[in-house]
Amino acid sequence: MAMGVMLLATCAIFFINLTASGYANEFYSAAAQAGSVSWKAFLWGSLDSGNAITVDKPPAALWLMALSVRIFGLNSFTILLPEALMGVATTYLLYATVRRYWGNWAGIVTGFIFMLTPVAALMFRFNNPDALLVLLMTGATHALLRSLEYANHPSGNRKRTWWMVMAGALIGFGFLTKQLQVLLVLPGFALAFLLASPTGMVRRILDSLAAIGSMIVAAGWWVLLTVILPAGDRPYIGGSQRNSFLELTFGYNGFGRLTGSEKGSVIPGHGHEGGGMPAGGGRGGGKWGQTGLNRLFSGEFGTQISWLAPLAFAGIVISLLVIGRAVRTDVRRASVIAFGGWLTVTWLVFSFMAGIFHQYYTVALAPALAAMVAIGAFSLWIARDKLWARIVTPILVAFTAFWNFRLAGRSQWLPWLKWSILIIGLMGALGFALAGLLRIRRLALAALILSVIGLMAGPAAWTLYTVSQGHMGSIVLAGPSLTSGSMGGGPGGMPGGASGGGQHGDGQAGGMAPGNMQQGIPGGDGGPMGSYQMGQDPMDQQGQPSKQGQMPGGSSNSLQAPSMGAQGPGPMGQDSTGSHGESTSGAPSMHSQRRGKSGFRGGSEGGRIRGGGLLGGGRSSSKVVAKLEKASDSYRWAAATTGSQQAVGYQLASQKPVMAISGFNGSDPYPSLEQFKQYVKGKQIHYYIAGEMGGHQMGGSDTATQISQWVAKHYTATTVDGVTVYDLTQQQAS
Repeated sequence: MAMGVMLLATCAIFFINLTASGYANEFYSAAAQAGSVSWKAFLWGSLDSGNAITVDKPPAALWLMALSVRIFGLNSFTILLPEALMGVATTYLLYATVRRYWGNWAGIVTGFIFMLTPVAALMFRFNNPDALLVLLMTGATHALLRSLEYANHPSGNRKRTWWMVMAGALIGFGFLTKQLQVLLVLPGFALAFLLASPTGMVRRILDSLAAIGSMIVAAGWWVLLTVILPAGDRPYIGGSQRNSFLELTFGYNGFGRLTGSEKGSVIPGHGHEGGGMPAGGGRGGGKWGQTGLNRLFSGEFGTQISWLAPLAFAGIVISLLVIGRAVRTDVRRASVIAFGGWLTVTWLVFSFMAGIFHQYYTVALAPALAAMVAIGAFSLWIARDKLWARIVTPILVAFTAFWNFRLAGRSQWLPWLKWSILIIGLMGALGFALAGLLRIRRLALAALILSVIGLMAGPAAWTLYTVSQGHMGSIVLAGPSLTSGSMGGGPGGMPGGASGGGQHGDGQAGGMAPGNMQQGIPGGDGGPMGSYQMGQDPMDQQGQPSKQGQMPGGSSNSLQAPSMGAQGPGPMGQDSTGSHGESTSGAPSMHSQRRGKSGFRGGSEGGRIRGGGLLGGGRSSSKVVAKLEKASDSYRWAAATTGSQQAVGYQLASQKPVMAISGFNGSDPYPSLEQFKQYVKGKQIHYYIAGEMGGHQMGGSDTATQISQWVAKHYTATTVDGVTVYDLTQQQAS
């Protein structure tokens, strides 16, 4: 019965209002659309079905979406259906894993905590790769612990080896989802298995090697394809500078995230120069926020994941104390080591990584955090008759209630909520203290109920708010946005850097709304497209555009939102109006655009969207879309344009392949000018759509600039609905 209620609640959290986000992250939605019509694009994770360039991640997370779109057609629901199903599956796996070793109610509590973690409710309703990554890590944890259940005899050893092979395979597919991040669970896994396996050390090492071999095979087949196939037989590896997946793995998506040295990134995270914020406020980090042990407790990071973090970390210690001198092979201890190691290692890496780091990455902590809160709570219940447990319990409840009070106070949304949390939580703590002194069982039960209400009210409220909103763009946030004085630790206002704005309870734009991206600039003061009604111009309610973003440290950032009106910004945000006041930037006009043929095709036309300027801010010109739809299928690409921001919008609207020159950031050196000329000569590209940045880059490549200048010199420009379009099949300009 309780499990059924948990699963029903899980389905409600992950499915209700699902299509309000439209295509969510259009970058991955476009790749899913491409994979649904081209098996080659499916295999490689290409951004378009012409197979020009891949997304900047491996393709595993795209496979599920592409299959869904291939079966059911392209719309918001089919894009997000796999994510919601993975949310339900992850919740059940967590429940099943914790229940096996700590009892049914511990599993139920784990499931509820996980689904009510704000960032989990966000990312299992969104189409970034993180949902599949978390599911695979959870499945690998389950397989690891199952391997430890068997006795040391031939039959048990065979079963143990197969479970370890399964765990390794799941980690391998996790690598094909988000590369090296999946490896953060391995230290805890290794310690748990080597300590708790009932076999001798030699057999333990052999089983570990079997898991490693399985992991290599599960991930390596696709990596090997990128190496052995000639570059001309596959798309360019997006995010790399040398068309190399290995470079992408160990550079931009690997160690570069730790050190901040990310060639091709919009904003490198390390080694600031000039007037920017000192890296990490003197403690490392850089332009993606202050690093240090308090990073995930600060600003928007805290409201995504840290509501119950004090209980989770305390739970590691408490549960190990309760297990005490149990036999070496005790699987309960192994579960604490596996989940606790996952939580601790990932938390530390996220806290100190100096490269690109977004708040939603913290969803990788959610399963381990939920498990350790539940295990710690039930360990306290087991030890309830001991003096130390009667002392620790009210202290933990009171401290966590105060912490939740602080977190809820970072937003002006529901100002009474923080006081309710504090009062109810302190009442629960007082009840536990009195129950410990007076030994009154009913009082302890009342204290438990009050504590659950007080400590879960904050994350539950943030989760319900998240469910009620749509989320768009490449960087999204759960819950309401924060007040200026509460921002920190990342985009939208960093400690010691620029203060963040925030969309307050009155709905007025200003600052970084949840789901908003400040044009790729961390520490921005305001996102022009922070929040808007679908079909409404993304301006504030007084009709004024939001403020420009600011660079870390408060210096002004000249990069504006794309085309906020007929006179859109030109290259690098400079006004590029012609002598007659007409836009020459080629940027689509916000007042004359629509997204797709009919809104979001399954999305909620009236739902509020929490979206950002990077992938999700602009809308595609309906007249340009009509031209692309009429383009002959004989063309490999209906159009080409600089970067993915415009390309994915036009591709999703027309369902025709659109080449994103220079990839996601506009920094990948593909195609070269000579390659582009060959494509045009071979009549493989029909139109060139002038980019919102006029061909200029925010990253390290000038390829798109060269192409833009060559097209402008040799072909005649026409203006379609305020957008500059070149027909590459027509007579060259004289």
